[in-house]
Amino acid sequence: MFGRRKKRDAADGAAGEAEQVVDGVDAEADAESARVRLEPAPRPDGPWDSSEVREPGEGRVDLGGLFVPGVDGMELRVEVAGDAIVAATVVLQDSAIQLQAFAAPKREGIWGEVREEIAAGITQQGGIIDEVEGPLGWELRAQVPVQLPDGTGGFQVVRFVGVDGPRWFLRGVISGQGAVQPQAAGLLEQIFRDTVVVRGDGPMAPRDPIVLKLPNDAQMVPENVQQEEGSRFAGGMSRLQRGPEITEVR
Repeated sequence: MFGRRKKRDAADGAAGEAEQVVDGVDAEADAESARVRLEPAPRPDGPWDSSEVREPGEGRVDLGGLFVPGVDGMELRVEVAGDAIVAATVVLQDSAIQLQAFAAPKREGIWGEVREEIAAGITQQGGIIDEVEGPLGWELRAQVPVQLPDGTGGFQVVRFVGVDGPRWFLRGVISGQGAVQPQAAGLLEQIFRDTVVVRGDGPMAPRDPIVLKLPNDAQMVPENVQQEEGSRFAGGMSRLQRGPEITEVR
């Protein structure tokens, strides 16, 4: 199978057996490598690349690297790392989804590999992971250890979803009721599907975050400050906030 030469004697036979073992290990390693480096799967229902949408700004908020759909009653918060905006969180009543896009190899998907890393990090912290095939494809449903307001330990239920695109990867982190009861997350899942990613043509290292920006007419609103109804943004969003950064557990 691997083009080995014929055995000449008993010693060569023993060497051949050892070679078979090595070849078997190599074959398993190659299979594992192929599994985590598959080409991105088709995305007939989104999320979309900017080249696939004629008017990405129609019904969506322009955040530069992402066009996020707007729906009635939602709040949009931006997440920061240093001075850069790297993620956006959509809040709908008692549920939320954080959206973050990353650069990825041209012909390789990274979601399988990222899932393994997230799962390992949460498990090492004492959390619980369940990998299931959900409405958005393979996802992680996790119970992440957290400290409760009274100082005791508890768990937060979250869902990690992801999709590989052309030279990008979009990750979503669903929390709140949409994570506790996944059947209640239909609208959040639709927002994820209808998001448009703007990767750009410039060189980026795989996994570098695709930086976002505030809309031109956005205003920063502090936490717990109510804004008058009648947002200028499409979809009836009530406010745009700068919220706490949600970091990936490693």
